Amino acid sequence: MNRIYGPQAARKVVFAGFLTGVLCSVVAAGLDKTTLRIAIASGAAFLSAQLLDIAIFNRLRQRNWWLPPLAATVAGSILDTVIFFGIAFWTGLSGVFPHDDISWANELVPLLGQGPNLPLWVSLAVADWSVKMAMAIFALIPFRIIVGNLIDRRAEI
Repeated sequence: MNRIYGPQAARKVVFAGFLTGVLCSVVAAGLDKTTLRIAIASGAAFLSAQLLDIAIFNRLRQRNWWLPPLAATVAGSILDTVIFFGIAFWTGLSGVFPHDDISWANELVPLLGQGPNLPLWVSLAVADWSVKMAMAIFALIPFRIIVGNLIDRRAEI
């Protein structure tokens, strides 16, 4: 959206996705209080990361074709991961979410099964971010092909 139609159109898509996610989360959260914490974490992470992604992509849009999507994805993925896992599993927010049992996520385990002992949620966050980075790199070529085709089609119209 951002490459073809610009940041304003991209933001509209993000807000539409956010509102859809909020509605789905409200329905799901009605069943379980822990789900509310996850829903808040997910919504906050999605909205902030996507808006950052749009801003970075737009600032870099005149650079090499690969730099805007990759830089925006790296920054957005870092923010998304930090916000989601921080809200969802950090014990420092237990006062805000007193009924949530997130003790399982704070059990000390070796980071990614080998490193220093850290809360499980930190390993999950590192693994999550690593998958996001692998997907970002893997998606660069298809992104280039799809966007190139869309730009060519718009030029024909």
